[in-house]
Amino acid sequence: MSRRWDTIGIGLGLVVTFIVLVVLGTIRPDGGPPAIRPDSGPRTVPGTSVPQGAASPAAWMRKLVPGERPPQFVLFSFDGAGSHQHWQRFLRVASDVDAHFSAFLSGIYLLTDSQKTDYTGPGHRPGRATITFGGSEENVRALVGDLNTAVADGHEIGTHYNGHFCRGAEPSVGRWDTAQWTSELDQFFTFLDRAEALGLRIDRDAVKGGRTPCLEGRFDQLAPALTARGMTYDSSQVTDGMAWPTRRDGLWEFPLPSVRVPAAGFRHAIMMDYNFWFLLSRGKDEPARAEEFARITLETYQRAYQAAYNGNRAPMVVGNHFNDWSGGAFMTATERFMGEVCVRAETVCATHSEVVDWLALQDPAVLAAYRALPNAQITE
Repeated sequence: MSRRWDTIGIGLGLVVTFIVLVVLGTIRPDGGPPAIRPDSGPRTVPGTSVPQGAASPAAWMRKLVPGERPPQFVLFSFDGAGSHQHWQRFLRVASDVDAHFSAFLSGIYLLTDSQKTDYTGPGHRPGRATITFGGSEENVRALVGDLNTAVADGHEIGTHYNGHFCRGAEPSVGRWDTAQWTSELDQFFTFLDRAEALGLRIDRDAVKGGRTPCLEGRFDQLAPALTARGMTYDSSQVTDGMAWPTRRDGLWEFPLPSVRVPAAGFRHAIMMDYNFWFLLSRGKDEPARAEEFARITLETYQRAYQAAYNGNRAPMVVGNHFNDWSGGAFMTATERFMGEVCVRAETVCATHSEVVDWLALQDPAVLAAYRALPNAQITE
């Protein structure tokens, strides 16, 4: 049986596990300076993983001076990242507000449907997956173009692995050992390399982390597969409220927060679009309620941001998929939140790797002091 790496209560754990298992396997590609927004160009920070030869570093990419509070990081992320329509939408929004985000790519979206048997998930037959493959060659070429634009704009491409085998699609990722995770990663990077023939320009060494399907997996088995490739972070655990990243077995963990949703009686939901959808309608598609759901989700984002900004300043991790559930309500909420929050003073909408680089510049004692503060949580 798969289990979460950070249990926050038996009841919440059961709800969360059920939530992420039902639908995520069916995703288809379709006080410092007054303003510390990220610049719109690539970062260049000596001694970090950021590529050299680019523009000057962002003003916030530096060590905090004594007494200075950290910027409020907001980490937007999209699992799967296979929809041309949604790529175009969020590339435009991010450009408008100088935001960077992380896209966790499902590797088989780089395979056409006719190439699906080139993938063999650990313990599964060739060509099997619980999500679709990339469609036509035209579809895959469009995705390659979107990925290239994203990288050029300063966004990060991470991994969402390949076949999306959640509990029930056995052997699921929650059962995989290190050798199986290594096989899955090997194939992911093989698909990246093969897509170079279609013009893909993603340096495999720039893929520094990712998120597991359905947030499942045994960390002790996954971590060695990641560190063997020089990867630096994961974003698959769950915490009660917003917590500072911690480093374990050579990897930074950026947890997804479980937050209280004001309009839902302050019940908990992981800060991910599907989890809001399940909380509000049990996953029933209700496009007529799109504006209602968008308003509730946006309010939750806003309240969570204020809790972190006024509290421990922990990075706010916002999880999403490229989807149109209930009339695109959750994409609308994310778009609105990105548009309003990323232009605020003392706020930085950055990628996970950018924050890893920022963390490396800080005094460990300062980070420990912030990590010791209570997790930021929405209150009544």
